[in-house]
Amino acid sequence: MTVTAPQAAADALPISLADVEAAALAISGSVIRTPCLRSQTLSDLTGADVWLKFENLQFTAAYKERGALNKLLSLTAEERARGVIAASAGNHAQGLAYHARRLGIPATIVMPRFTPIVKVQQTEGHGAHVVLHGEKFEEAGAHALMLAEKRGFVFVHPFDDPLVMAGQGTVGLEMLAEVPDLDTLVIPIGGGGLISGIATVAKAHNPKIDVVGVQAELYPSMHALLRGESAICDGDTLAEGIAVKTPGMLTRQVVQALVDEIVLVGERNLEHAVSLLLTIEKTVVEGAGAAGLAALLAHPRRFRGTKVGLVLCGGNIDTRLLANVLLRELARSGRLARLRIRLKDRPGQLFEVARVFDQQQVNILEVYHQRVFNNLPAKGLMTDIECETRDRDHLDRLVEALRASGYEVRSVELD
Repeated sequence: MTVTAPQAAADALPISLADVEAAALAISGSVIRTPCLRSQTLSDLTGADVWLKFENLQFTAAYKERGALNKLLSLTAEERARGVIAASAGNHAQGLAYHARRLGIPATIVMPRFTPIVKVQQTEGHGAHVVLHGEKFEEAGAHALMLAEKRGFVFVHPFDDPLVMAGQGTVGLEMLAEVPDLDTLVIPIGGGGLISGIATVAKAHNPKIDVVGVQAELYPSMHALLRGESAICDGDTLAEGIAVKTPGMLTRQVVQALVDEIVLVGERNLEHAVSLLLTIEKTVVEGAGAAGLAALLAHPRRFRGTKVGLVLCGGNIDTRLLANVLLRELARSGRLARLRIRLKDRPGQLFEVARVFDQQQVNILEVYHQRVFNNLPAKGLMTDIECETRDRDHLDRLVEALRASGYEVRSVELD
């Protein structure tokens, strides 16, 4: 790859293209060179020429392996013998634990006490010793640093480390080697390690390439930082992998120098993106992994007509959460619905309602009678019926038919 970025600017930053290329050589053969494929359907849907980098196909289902392994390979024999420690409740924990076991390096991972048990078990399954401490990630991080000092462990930061940043940048090397004429990259930002590495590669490859970061609206930490604003970062976001309250000190330097813009996406766009990737591309991604596509959905004019590369950075999503996201998408599209129907308390009423559903060829899934907890007269009856339709128009025809039959009916909508 030809370096075209000004050398002076490159020298002032924590990592360079040479660092990323060295990382690529170091980790070669130990991480999967994931495919970067064009999505015809998503291209048609968004108006952009969409290319997907499937980092959810790594062994631990996330790109985090790259930076963790690059850091581990840099350790001396004495440091390897002491062991490593990290604070993480997600993909960094699993990536570090997996490659530490491969290399025979003892690993300790500190997680907040309320980390889902499946993540604890997965991390322990890779051979790491898990310590549960604190209510929040910040408390777990402080405890990990204390243990590192007390027991001599080497602390491996999830993003604010040049070797970790360079390792993550190998994602960009692979993307631009396979699709060199990409003109836009849309990259999720949590702490900033992934976008720092990729932006370093991208701007060296082509200074005119547009590097856009994506953050969840609930955690706009880097977005606010670069604007000189304060931000409230809190709430339950689907994109928990990028729910970082404080960006890295090193990563913010690279982002400020090389990233062209940061956009924010809401929870509904994240849910829609997760659903689209599963239904269209038949690939499972977590909320953070779908953030790039969510940006295209939330800001269509910004990306229409571009040749854009998206990184599906992780696929570790709880199966119950995924099922909930998919069902909510079906409800929003009108394919699943709950109708609240007021009936008279007399024989045959439910049968008559069911006959309207039959006439409209709508499948009834569940029926709920509510006689007590409502504000109707004592002889009033409220019935909720969950049903399955072909699309929104089919649902509208059902509601019209029910009202034409004399029933008071309304749809129970999602927020």
